[in-house]
Amino acid sequence: MLIIKSCIFIVYFYIYTIIIVDRNLLFNINDKFQRKELIKMLLEEERKKITEYGKLLVTKNLTTGTGGNISIFNREKNYFAISPSGIDYFETTPEDVVVMDLNGKIVDGDKKPSSEWAMHLIFYKNKPDINAVVHTHSTFATTVSCMNWEIPAMHYYVAFAGEKIPCAKYASYGTEELAVNAFEAIGENKAVLLANHGLITVGTNIEQAFFLAEVSEEMSEIYYRTKSMGEPVILSDEEMKFMIKKFKSYGQ
Repeated sequence: MLIIKSCIFIVYFYIYTIIIVDRNLLFNINDKFQRKELIKMLLEEERKKITEYGKLLVTKNLTTGTGGNISIFNREKNYFAISPSGIDYFETTPEDVVVMDLNGKIVDGDKKPSSEWAMHLIFYKNKPDINAVVHTHSTFATTVSCMNWEIPAMHYYVAFAGEKIPCAKYASYGTEELAVNAFEAIGENKAVLLANHGLITVGTNIEQAFFLAEVSEEMSEIYYRTKSMGEPVILSDEEMKFMIKKFKSYGQ
């Protein structure tokens, strides 16, 4: 009888142990899953948009391969999402997109951020109206940048970006010097060429910044073509100021 009771106790203890262990294991799994979900939710919309617009960089012929980079700033959370370094845009997932703070620290993501992250951060820290940055290596903008030319007011569409599209001094990619050069050169404009490198555009949102990248490439091509024929006729400062004002109410 004693043996039977002992066996029953052992069976009950075994079952109880399994239940407790499985329950704790389940809670631990759920906790890890919930934590992972919370992390994945951080700037989820911004990360999704970066993967979408990254593909557009290629399909719109604004870059090739893994060149260029995109970021979006969330001012409420004070974090920005930026495309990862060296990953094909058509293979990049929202989880690959890196989230950083304004101290340049990675907040979320297990990939390396774009090597140009400092060039994005400097705009978010110093321009309260800027919430998106697009960096391209588009053909004509890069061609003009290799001449170290700025894009003057030879077409009224330049006014989308400002009175002109200036050209920043050359510095090696991924350096603080390049970030400072770009920031200082852009002034009150929304686009700046990077000497011997490419183009940066900024905007209140990713839609505006990307639109400006497309417009700036078009203006670069027109400038290149007019320079091959002679010297383009430049619009007056007054006309450009008027165009900038008109564009503020452009569209629906």
